[in-house]
Amino acid sequence: MKKIIFILICLIIPQLLFAHAKDLEGLPTQDVALIYLKFGYTHILPLGLDHILFVLCLFFLSPNLKTILWQATAFTLAHSITLALAVYGVFSPPASIVEPIIAISILFVALENTFVTKLKPTRILIIALFGLIHGMGFASVLTDIGLPKDEYLIALITFNVGVELGQISVILIAWFGIAYWFRKKIWYRKVIVVPVSILIACIAFYWTIERLFFVS
Repeated sequence: MKKIIFILICLIIPQLLFAHAKDLEGLPTQDVALIYLKFGYTHILPLGLDHILFVLCLFFLSPNLKTILWQATAFTLAHSITLALAVYGVFSPPASIVEPIIAISILFVALENTFVTKLKPTRILIIALFGLIHGMGFASVLTDIGLPKDEYLIALITFNVGVELGQISVILIAWFGIAYWFRKKIWYRKVIVVPVSILIACIAFYWTIERLFFVS
């Protein structure tokens, strides 16, 4: 019977993305873990366009896969902190503040890509700082979904793992789809990095204005 329930949950996972945690009460731990893992992953792919663009900005400054993953790790560690604190109710910043700052963070990193040619140590600190902000954005998602009372911690952990796997997927898709083939070309930065970064900056600027003045 448990296997049948598990299969049905996997088949209707898109609908579960909008379910409340009370609908998951009583499910086995492994089922809850898988559901929240998928919540986290799908919040990045395909639903988290703003987070995808931020991760792509990390990717474009350096074509070195190891360097990109180090940046992503700093980002993950930072957003894990504020995600946990916000979900546990330590603080609850309003979306009207968090969402514009997330857009500004994308704008900042995208513009930096157009002016900076080499990764500097200070960028890790900047990424970590922005990671703290993005963690608050992730927390709003979990607040809307809720966490099952009997599996609170495992749901929180697996959601965060799902987010990280989504980010790594974005990096690997971009690296194998673009950097692997073109990173050594002399025109790589001029033809790919700068134009794409400018496009991302334009999108982020639009989001910043929209979230500051047109979204309550």
